[in-house]
Amino acid sequence: MTTIRRRRSYEAGHKPKWLVVIDDTEECDRAVYFAARRAARVGAGLVMLRVIETGDHNQQWLGVADIMKQEAHEEANASLEKYASRANGIAGVTPERVVREGGTAEQILKLLEEDEDIAILVLAAATGKDGPGPLVSSIGKTAGDYPIPVAIVPGHLSNEEIDALA
Repeated sequence: MTTIRRRRSYEAGHKPKWLVVIDDTEECDRAVYFAARRAARVGAGLVMLRVIETGDHNQQWLGVADIMKQEAHEEANASLEKYASRANGIAGVTPERVVREGGTAEQILKLLEEDEDIAILVLAAATGKDGPGPLVSSIGKTAGDYPIPVAIVPGHLSNEEIDALA
């Protein structure tokens, strides 16, 4: 675990931010909805992180790897645009957008190190029989080591139920 600077979210000249991870899961919308509503309620900012999982690229296929990387970035930006529009429509929030390459948990920690105004991480749990999803399962095991609270939104909550909570 890297050493992360203390949070400065509520100090003069700073503003708290809510971090939501954007992925291709069904429950992602629940995390975005909750984070946008809650950020608007408390006057916080919203940061959307999309992580592109990178694998080892064979050197002889470097040109193909570059094209795949470019396509992955385009897809990531399109996904962020979709959810940024959603957040703005839900609560009038215009989120910051961040695209990173690597492992999701690792990139979350790096972003927390870089942005000391992030005050909470918002995830949503899947509702299927396979459990809460890989990201929630992974982070759930190490959440006690995070420098910020981790909010896990149940994926089955309706907009009205989230409105009552956020």
